[in-house]
Amino acid sequence: MSTIGLVTMYLIIQLVVFFSILPIDVNRKRKFLIPANEVGAPENPKILKKTFYSIGITTIIFTIICLLMKYEYLDLRSIIG
Repeated sequence: MSTIGLVTMYLIIQLVVFFSILPIDVNRKRKFLIPANEVGAPENPKILKKTFYSIGITTIIFTIICLLMKYEYLDLRSIIG
């Protein structure tokens, strides 16, 4: 697979994993209410922590997919075309 294809596959997996992790560990109860903010918005969404977790999970999934493609257990070209 080409480099552009691998990067695209990694980014798609990254987005799916990140948006799956995003609602985890969110405390929606506020100590004080700011008038301009949405009521359901969390005070501390912990985006940086979730980004690092999603990068780690994505790297593991991507490595498994690449190994499956290398040893011909998974053939994406025959699935797509």
